[in-house]
Amino acid sequence: MDGDVGIIERIEASGRAAVRGLGLYLMSMVVGLLLFCLMVNSITMIGMGLGLFLVPVIGAKSRRYANKYRELTGRWTGTRIESPYLPEPPHRPGLTGWWNRTVHTLSDPATWRDLAWMVTDPLVACFTALLPISLIGMGIHGILLAAGLWVPIHELGGTQWYTFVPVSDWPTAITAGVVGLLYIGLGLKIARPLLAVHGRWAHQLLAPTEKARLALRVQRLTQTRSDAVDSQAAELRRIERDLHDGAQARLVAMGMSLGAIEHLLDRDPDKARLLLAEARQNSAKALSELRDLVRGIHPPVLADRGLVDAVRALALDHPLPVEVAAELPGRLEPPVESAAYFAVAEILTNAAKHSGARQVWVDVRHEDGMLRISVTDDGQGGAMASGGGLRGIERRIGTFDGVLAVSSPPGGPTIVTLELPCALSSPRISPS
Repeated sequence: MDGDVGIIERIEASGRAAVRGLGLYLMSMVVGLLLFCLMVNSITMIGMGLGLFLVPVIGAKSRRYANKYRELTGRWTGTRIESPYLPEPPHRPGLTGWWNRTVHTLSDPATWRDLAWMVTDPLVACFTALLPISLIGMGIHGILLAAGLWVPIHELGGTQWYTFVPVSDWPTAITAGVVGLLYIGLGLKIARPLLAVHGRWAHQLLAPTEKARLALRVQRLTQTRSDAVDSQAAELRRIERDLHDGAQARLVAMGMSLGAIEHLLDRDPDKARLLLAEARQNSAKALSELRDLVRGIHPPVLADRGLVDAVRALALDHPLPVEVAAELPGRLEPPVESAAYFAVAEILTNAAKHSGARQVWVDVRHEDGMLRISVTDDGQGGAMASGGGLRGIERRIGTFDGVLAVSSPPGGPTIVTLELPCALSSPRISPS
C-alpha cells in the first residue's frame, strides 16, 4: 500500500512539474516576447524624445516580470535566482528625472541580459519546459484514438497517422493507445528533470554576474555603513539626552542640596536633615537611572551569559507569555550578540504594543554558519517590514549582512525571522 501511495505521489509531482513548465512557457511566449518588442521599440524612439518616457516605464514592467519569473522558477525548480538590478537613483522632477531614469535603465547590464533572455527563452523552453506536457498531450490523443476517436476521422478523411502508426482499424487504434501510454510515461518521467534544467538555464541569464554581484555588494556596504553611522549617532544622542535629563539633573540637584545642607547644619539641623534625606533619594534614583542606561547600552546578562539567557530574561520581563526554544552550542561575537538581542527586544516590544497577541514564541538556532531567530505571535497580523520599528531592525542587522523577513497575513500569525551570518566562538560556560 505504501508503495502504491509513493507511486501516486511521484506521478502527481511529475504532473505538477509538467503543468508548471507549460506555465513558464506561456509566460515567455506571451508576456516575455511582448515586453521585448515594447522595450526594443521604446529604445528606438529615444531619438524622437518619446523613448525618454517609455524606456523607464517599460523597463520597470520588464523587471517586475523578470522578478516574478525568478520567483516562480526558484519556487518550482529549487534554483534560487537573485535580483541583479542596481538600486535606482533618486527620482527627480521634470525632464532631468526622466533622462536619469532612462540612462540608469540602459546602463544597467541586467537590462540587456533580460532582453537576451526574453527573446531566447521561448525557444529554449520548447525543449525544456514545454516538452513534457507536449508528450503527455500526444499520449492523451493516442488514448482517445484507441477509445474510438479514429472512427469519425477515418470516415471523414481516411487514414489517421499517429506517429508511425496508420490508424485505420481497431488493431491499429489499440497500437496508437499503447504508444500514447508510452508518451505519457515518458512525459511524466522527464517532467521534473527538464524543469530543473530550465531553472538552471534561467539562472544563467537572470542571476547577477560576479561583476553585478560585486556592485550590489558595494552598494549594500555603502548603505549599511551609512545606516550604522546614523544609528550610532542616534544612540549617542539618546544616551546624551538620558544623561542630561536624568542622572545629570539629579546629580546637580544633589550638589545644590549638599551646598544648602552645609549652610543649614548649624542654623537649622531639622531642615538640613530633610535635605539630606532628599539628597539620598536623588542619589538612589540617579544610580537606578544609570543602571537602566547601562542595560540599554549592553545588558550585563548578555555580556555574562550570552544571547540565549539574555533572550530568556527578556521573556520573563515581557507582559505576554513568551516561550523560548534555543540551541546555541557556543558564544557569538559580542557585536552580533548585541545586534540580535536588541532586534529581539524590539520585536517583542512591537508584539506587546501592536499585535493583540496572547502568546509569543521565540526560536534561536545556529545552522550552517547562520544565526536564525524567529519570533512568532498569534496576534491579528498586518505587520509591515517597512514599518518604523522593523525598518530600524533591518538597518541594525544589515550592518552584519543580516536579512529580515516578515510574514504577517491579516488575521495572523505574525512571523518575523532574522538571519545573520556569523560563527560560534568558544562554548558557552555559565558561571557557577
